[in-house]
Amino acid sequence: MEQFKTYALMIGLTLLFIWFGGMIAGQSGMLIAFLAAMGMNFYAYYYSDQQVLEHYHAIPVDRNSAGELYNIVYRLTQKANLPMPKLYIIPEEQPNAFATGRDYEHAAVAVTEGLLNLLTEEEVEAVIAHELSHIKHYDMLIGTVAATIAGAISMLANFGMFFGGNDEDRPNPIVSMILMIVMPLVATIIQMTVSRSREFMADEGAAKMTGHPEWLQSALIKLDNYARKIILPEAEPQSAHMFIINPFTGKDFSMQELFSTHPSTEQRVERLEALKY
Repeated sequence: MEQFKTYALMIGLTLLFIWFGGMIAGQSGMLIAFLAAMGMNFYAYYYSDQQVLEHYHAIPVDRNSAGELYNIVYRLTQKANLPMPKLYIIPEEQPNAFATGRDYEHAAVAVTEGLLNLLTEEEVEAVIAHELSHIKHYDMLIGTVAATIAGAISMLANFGMFFGGNDEDRPNPIVSMILMIVMPLVATIIQMTVSRSREFMADEGAAKMTGHPEWLQSALIKLDNYARKIILPEAEPQSAHMFIINPFTGKDFSMQELFSTHPSTEQRVERLEALKY
């Protein structure tokens, strides 16, 4: 069922992109958007995981090189009935973590050195459980596709006036201009909504997996506090949704809370508190 929901949402976002291409540039725009969407989805499905791991200089580890981390992940995968994902450590101070991969068999979990140095074993277990919950629900794939489509819609809006068919083929120019302004905002809101709701779901999944919501509460508070002090140097907006804590938390962006891909830590802690009863 989770796999079906993921693919249904992917198809829905793709159709939205194609429709937008048609609205601003007629049949030629629809064709261009269709071909672009197919290419982007293909790339996101097969190659986005390796790209993001390489971007953050993630180092593969195993039982011999990171025994304690490996044992935590292995124990939790047995509880969650998941295959063992590939493990990576990112040589960065900001404590953070993410999961990636298109399915159970191609999943990977990456944690920063800062996270391993900061958190207790129980807190690390809660963070890993959060990431495994993302894997369980195919969140990594849909999050990547949503971010890709949202970025593509913004790009299409910026360049919409430069392509598209003749006067008969092109829709009403006033409608096109309105859509070029509104659609990037709509796409961003969809991406944020998907990302925030799945963060809450992963938090709940982690609490159930470990049986200790307080472990994740403590971990989130620590991660948030340190993320406000330490910047992840190579963080990109396109991959921010993947991390357990927004890597841009320490940057002073206007309206950051409104346009964040993550719910606030306070909201997450409150929801976890409700799971204790």
